[in-house]
Amino acid sequence: MATRKSRRRNPVWVWVAAAIAVALVFYLARLATRTRIPVRTATVERSALKSTSATNGKVEPQSNKEAHAPFAGLVKKLYVHEGQRVTEGTLLLSMDDTDARARLAAAQAALRSAQATYNATLRGGTQEERLALSGDLEKAQMDRDQAQRDLDALKKLQLTGAASANEVAAAEQRLAAANSSIQTLHLRKTQRYDADDIARARAAFDEAQAGYAAAQSALNQANVHAPFAGTVYSIPVSKSEFVQQGDRLLQMADLTKMQVRAYFDEPEIGRLQVGQPITIEWDARPDQLWHGHVARVPSTIITYGTRNVGEVLVTIDDADENLLPNTNVRVTVTIANERNALNIPREALHTERGKSYVYRVVDGTLRRTAVTVGNLNLTQVEILTGLKEGDIVALGSTNGQPIGDGVLVVETK
Repeated sequence: MATRKSRRRNPVWVWVAAAIAVALVFYLARLATRTRIPVRTATVERSALKSTSATNGKVEPQSNKEAHAPFAGLVKKLYVHEGQRVTEGTLLLSMDDTDARARLAAAQAALRSAQATYNATLRGGTQEERLALSGDLEKAQMDRDQAQRDLDALKKLQLTGAASANEVAAAEQRLAAANSSIQTLHLRKTQRYDADDIARARAAFDEAQAGYAAAQSALNQANVHAPFAGTVYSIPVSKSEFVQQGDRLLQMADLTKMQVRAYFDEPEIGRLQVGQPITIEWDARPDQLWHGHVARVPSTIITYGTRNVGEVLVTIDDADENLLPNTNVRVTVTIANERNALNIPREALHTERGKSYVYRVVDGTLRRTAVTVGNLNLTQVEILTGLKEGDIVALGSTNGQPIGDGVLVVETK
């Protein structure tokens, strides 16, 4: 009986085993004939890598002299023209100073008056007032002495009955009044002005001094001299032109000492350092190139048009008077210039959630590999960790299919 049941079950297991065998054969056949994605590849190698960043900037002098009208008036005479080189101390421009001289004279008179008032306050009054006060004090002292003598005489007469008590009392009142008058005059002579009076007089004196200094400065600025040797590059006024106070009269600078205020976008600022070399190009002179270096990196971010930028100050090392102030130029900073950097093409690099990786080709299969990157440019990226020289990395498929970890590939030229 058991033998018959076993024989009935054996065909079932045979069919199951056969099905599994067929499925395994099909799987192995599918695995063996699985389609491989054609990919472009590159070899990790060591070579030169130069990283640069370009932006725009504006040329400005390191030392700039701007002369402004010290007062409203006429431009009397121009002694130079735009583009003229001058030596230190050269007279450049003069203004009609008639009104300035009149204002100076009025300021001087006000100063002398305030000084006299302040001095009089310190001394207790003017000389005339002090002489008059001394005369009044001397007369009061004489009146007091006379009142004292009259009182003494009346007291003697009172003893003999020749003077009444009322007469004596009246004499005593006159003496007291004389003493009071003397005391008041002494106070007027020694304490005529209190601390507040002296402070007000001092303030008026200081104000008059400042007014005189301002008038003197305005008169001195009526004649504009060159503070250093350089080139007059802007004269926006003409002879006999009327200008308002504060209007610009001229600008001059030493054109051999120039700098560029460059505007780098916010993501680039972290890569900038003082001393990095820079080249400067100007469209007006396309055949000429200037050189400089980063003199100051940004300390804050500003809005420049539609951009968030940092202002970088660039010192021009070979300024030759051909690069004019206020011109718009293109600056290129060399951030890195490695001679033997381990690098890959930039298109082989992938980034996900701030982390970088590549796909290495290992025995025909892609392996996702984390990497640390250094400097980069438009075509290359430096690899600091994760790869070694000679490794093969995938750049992308040639048929548009996506690539990923574990994908079978075939390399193409």
